[in-house]
Amino acid sequence: MLSVAAAQLGYRTHIFDPHERPCAADVAADFTRAEYDDRAALERFAAACDVVTYEFENLSVGPLEGLGDKLRPGTRSLGVAQDRAAEKQFIESTGGRVAPWRAVESLSDVEAAVAALGCPLVLKTRRYGYDGKGQAWVRSPADAAAAWAAIGAQPAVAEAGMSFAAEFSLIVARGLDGGSAIFPAPRNDHEGGILRTSTVPAGPLVAPHLAAAEPMARAIADALGHVGVLTVEFFACADGPVVNEIAPRVHNSGHWTIEGAATSQFEQHIRAICGLPLGSTALRGSGATMDNLIGDEVARWPDLVAEPGASVHLYGKGDARPGRKMGHVTRVR
Repeated sequence: MLSVAAAQLGYRTHIFDPHERPCAADVAADFTRAEYDDRAALERFAAACDVVTYEFENLSVGPLEGLGDKLRPGTRSLGVAQDRAAEKQFIESTGGRVAPWRAVESLSDVEAAVAALGCPLVLKTRRYGYDGKGQAWVRSPADAAAAWAAIGAQPAVAEAGMSFAAEFSLIVARGLDGGSAIFPAPRNDHEGGILRTSTVPAGPLVAPHLAAAEPMARAIADALGHVGVLTVEFFACADGPVVNEIAPRVHNSGHWTIEGAATSQFEQHIRAICGLPLGSTALRGSGATMDNLIGDEVARWPDLVAEPGASVHLYGKGDARPGRKMGHVTRVR
């Protein structure tokens, strides 16, 4: 989707990926197959590019540091976002609110966190967690050992379970000049830790939180010196918005912007990293709903493409494994 947006602006894209046939290579001018920590391959790749960007967090920072100013956003955004403890400390340093938490590295740490934070609490591995992976709930002190084992006894954060009315996200684009633009907030509904639906406008459960959430999101982007799209996920709590996590990239909850906003999050990211003016984030209609196609739900595509007003996006990922996001459909009102 980034490659398509770049092509519409006249740019050619070059994909770097360790897989034999990444779906992005189907819509790109060039493709390099190499491991993400192959420094020599990265240097050759960067020499062929004017700007380098990334679209997920599970990358080693060290090999990317040699890319210098070509890498946008930079390694600071990546390093903060890929470690949950560092992320929470950073968010708090910008004035953002997060759930009460503790870093844990042993079962005794988990037990101490239970004593300090109470139950329920959730353990989240510090690295490589997404879509609910690497997480386990402690709903009573007796669950501590099983939860610690469930996450592989890895360094983690213990986070107090939050009571909230809704989840929402703010997708911020920040340009080379430090200017920023925020898309209308979607309300995000999850099933099993996986995003199911994003709805814009987010509605009355979220609207009262936006005046406080938007400055938090901008402060995070500014403190990182971020260039490109940054996503900040929030809980709408009784006493105000609480940051759940950040993603230094385009985000699933922003896929609705392709049809639903004047500028898609993908075009906005390309604009930002290439030094172009940021585009309008205004809604195209009165609102939009994006539904993920997860696992074998992608088999519904013939009916969906026949539905008037439904915009279907299939990712070409191959096997429709359970829990795998295979595509999405957006309906603009």
